[in-house]
Formats: sequence, C-alpha cells, structure tokens
Amino acid sequence: MATTRRQCDDPLDDFERREVEVEGVGKRVYVTGAGPAVVVMPEMPGISPDVARFARWIREAGFSVYVPSLFGVDGAYPRAEAAATVVRRACVSAEFRAFAGGGTSPVVGWLRGLARAAHAERGGPGVGAVGLCFTGNFALAMALEPAVVAPVVNHPSLPLDDPAGLELDEADAAAVAERIGRDRLKVLAYRFENDRWCTGQRFAAYRALLGDAFDGRVLPDGAANTDPPPFFREVVGCPHSVVTAHLVDEAGHPTVRARDEIVAFLAERLKGPAAR
Repeated sequence: MATTRRQCDDPLDDFERREVEVEGVGKRVYVTGAGPAVVVMPEMPGISPDVARFARWIREAGFSVYVPSLFGVDGAYPRAEAAATVVRRACVSAEFRAFAGGGTSPVVGWLRGLARAAHAERGGPGVGAVGLCFTGNFALAMALEPAVVAPVVNHPSLPLDDPAGLELDEADAAAVAERIGRDRLKVLAYRFENDRWCTGQRFAAYRALLGDAFDGRVLPDGAANTDPPPFFREVVGCPHSVVTAHLVDEAGHPTVRARDEIVAFLAERLKGPAAR
C-alpha cells in the first residue's frame, strides 16, 4: 500500500537552527516545540522530509524535539544517489562504527551531551531518545546518560555486517544492561518481519541483553508503504523504516499505530501517568 507524500526537499523552516557544542565538537541541531525534550536522530540518508514529519508529530504531541544533523543534506528528499556519497562517507567516518568489531560509535558521546543539555533546558523527569536505522542503536547507547529515560530503538541497522550485532562494546553493553535494570527502564523497538538490515537475530540479541525490559515489536511486511522514496526503494530494498519512509499515513494503519505507541511511551516516561 502506498501513501501520498511530497517528493521534494523540506526547508525545515519551522525548526530553529542551532549550533550545539559538546566537549569542543559542534554540530547543527534543529529544535522545535515545547515541553519535555526528545532527541530524534535521523536515518540514512539524513534529515529527510519523512524524518522531519515524524519529528513534527512528536512536537505536536507536546514535546520539544531536537534533531541533530549527523550526515547527508538536511531536508533533502532521499534519492538513490545518496548511497554513493552519504552512506559511503558515514561508513568510513571515525564518528561511526558501521561494521562489527568496532564497538560503540564515538558520536554517541556527543549525543549523550546533547541529551544532557536538552534536559537542562527543558526540565522534566528526563529525555527521550529515538534512533532510526543507522542511528537506531544510538538510542540505547545514550541510556548511559542519566537524563535519558525513554529510549526508542527503531529498525537498528548497525553493525551492517553482523545481523546479531548490537553496535556496543562489551563494557558499554554491560553498563547499559545494569542501568536499564537498576532504573527499571523500558526499551521500545520496532522492525518489519523480513527486514534484511534489522533481523530477528538482532532483536533476539537485545532481548538476551535486556530481558523483559526490551519490548521488541514486529510488523508484517505487508504493512509497509509500497512506494517509498527512491533511496528506500532502490538501495534499502525491503520494508524497513516503520515510522518514516515506509509509514502509511492512514488512520488505524499498523505503522500509524506504531507511531502512536511511540508517542504514548514518551508521554508515559516524560510526562507521567496523567498523560496516558
């Protein structure tokens, strides 16, 4: 099933553009909304119109949203040509650990600092962290920052060459599991059933690490939008991006229910029982 979407760039005019520095490293961050903070990390190949649309949905639910620019052209419609530039550049970047054996991506330290700053600015019980695809597991690794209390791991694709890998070094994995258990956090996660980038093996590895704290939800492939942007149709090549490129924006649709479940999870963790 397809869903109508704009096939053009998004100017992101309703976001405030900031340069945020963490331990001497500066990155552009797009900020919008009011209320408790949620860091929404982009998927490949960047802050696409669909990623921005998802961020706006989070904003409209009563949150401040921080979207860091980590790769690609901000607001660009995802074309297949991005595979030859954006993806290749990210895979060799020192900030990311795209392949097995590299451990936790160094950029996660910067993202923890962003979460800490967002919490100081917006207050509340903590910060939400939503990862997508290439950044999917970053939301879990960010949980080593005490301010992060609502991690959402969407179709995590790293490491690219290990379907059961978690993109965490051993020390971080143990520390994350200890923190999740100690503070009784939950980790919400989504994938499509036959996603070749985020496999059932990966979800099994999360459950082995986190036990019942890991809430991994699987959607049938038939629920995916059948006419996503060219990058997802020609490069990704399978149902993958549950709440962005493969979402079908129709009331009651499984992908829309997933989006609404994420919003409800964030509200419960960041606003309390009165927000349910």
